[in-house]
Amino acid sequence: MSKTPSTFNQPLGGNEMPRFGGPATMMRLPAQDSAAGLDAAFIGVPFDIGTSNRPGARLAPRQIRDESRMLRPYNMATRAAPFDSLQVADIGDVPINTFNLHKSMAIIESFYDQVLEQGCRPLTLGGDHTIALPILRAMRKKHGPVGLIHVDAHADINEHMFGEEIAHGTPFRRAVEEGLLDCNRVVQIGLRGTGYAADDFDWSREQGFRVVPAEECWNTSLVSLMEEVRAKIGGGPVYISFDIDGIDPAYAPGTGTVEIAGLTVPQALEIIRGAWGLDIVGGDLVEVSPPYDPSGNTALLAANLLYEMLCVLPGVQRR
Repeated sequence: MSKTPSTFNQPLGGNEMPRFGGPATMMRLPAQDSAAGLDAAFIGVPFDIGTSNRPGARLAPRQIRDESRMLRPYNMATRAAPFDSLQVADIGDVPINTFNLHKSMAIIESFYDQVLEQGCRPLTLGGDHTIALPILRAMRKKHGPVGLIHVDAHADINEHMFGEEIAHGTPFRRAVEEGLLDCNRVVQIGLRGTGYAADDFDWSREQGFRVVPAEECWNTSLVSLMEEVRAKIGGGPVYISFDIDGIDPAYAPGTGTVEIAGLTVPQALEIIRGAWGLDIVGGDLVEVSPPYDPSGNTALLAANLLYEMLCVLPGVQRR
């Protein structure tokens, strides 16, 4: 899009309006009803009826937006200048059906179909991880099977949960079965904890995924890992799906299925910043549960990680 920086939407600055005032949008950006004219959009999906343990992720989009009010336009570490490069707005929430999971899947998929038809790259404020499935269904229609960077404590490849094929522990099993993923271009980072069987993560490896257990990440930088990831999944469209429980609960306690000994916040930044140069077609940040986040720190982290995803989208300039 050939525009000068002054023609792009800008977050409302802290010297124009106190940080605790102004619009309750992501980064206090302008709001739009659709993705028309946008290069990237923040979208909320207030959905948690696929959750198996602690609920509350339906409240996360609003809380993440609130905690995003301290974010400023320029990334001081990478010098990324997304608001000098792309037209970005907050286009609100997907109107899911609170009482029907399957109808909600169709509603979400249709919403993202329309966003992608506009040539817009969506960044999603979840919501539980079930929402990745309808988003990937929409991605498949636009881009074909996509590569995936999946950060999570859990592989989310269950065959079923309580006999149900669609829940927050099954999206990537369904995505493989439906041909939504380019399986040789998928990496799962941060998997850990206890399981139902010793080979619980082996199904991912059998599909061609690169599986990086949390233990491989302990006490080390992930810069070299991301060099490997770029080599594996480059050359095609890539989607980022980031479950906040991939981060250790010392940093992100406000989530539904907590596991100890997870990634650190600097490692999370290394993962997302390490995706720079890939054809990122969208991303999500899921599983924040505000009722278990009394300090707001989990939502604050989520807001920052979504901003970092914006900073690695194609077309973002570095100053």
